[in-house]
Amino acid sequence: MAQRTTDDQPKALPPALESMTLLVAAVIVHDKATNRVVLLQRSQHAKFAQGMWDLPVGKSEPGEPITETAVRELYEETGLTVKPEALKVAHIIHGAWGVEAPNGFLTVVFTTHEWTGEPENREPRKHSQVCWVDADAIPAEFVDSTASALHRYLAGGPEVSLDGWQ
Repeated sequence: MAQRTTDDQPKALPPALESMTLLVAAVIVHDKATNRVVLLQRSQHAKFAQGMWDLPVGKSEPGEPITETAVRELYEETGLTVKPEALKVAHIIHGAWGVEAPNGFLTVVFTTHEWTGEPENREPRKHSQVCWVDADAIPAEFVDSTASALHRYLAGGPEVSLDGWQ
């Protein structure tokens, strides 16, 4: 069956579900020379996981490719600039439920070893700090799903994890 197009765009089909899974990007900025990663600590004003450590992470905007989400969120949160082609998929998290995702979320965790700039806290209302952390000293007070992804990446372990599924 041929799809109808308007202005060279395929006509959208109705959604398969009432509300689709939220798409999220996270970035592990890994300085291999010093074995450090960029982490942020969520502030007491954060939407969830107040006071917990996390990777730079954020939701995809409608129509935004996931690599652009990763580049945008990393810059918005840390001031670091990375080119989309410098991102490599490190891990995929499929969550059954999230704070703003009642139908679940899919987080694509990228890693990069190439960036420009120095980490800074560009969203002080959301984060209490953004800094380099030794990869051998990752804080225990870490958001579970991204902590698992980070530890699996650093150990060269499995590249897919499930969160909240029975």
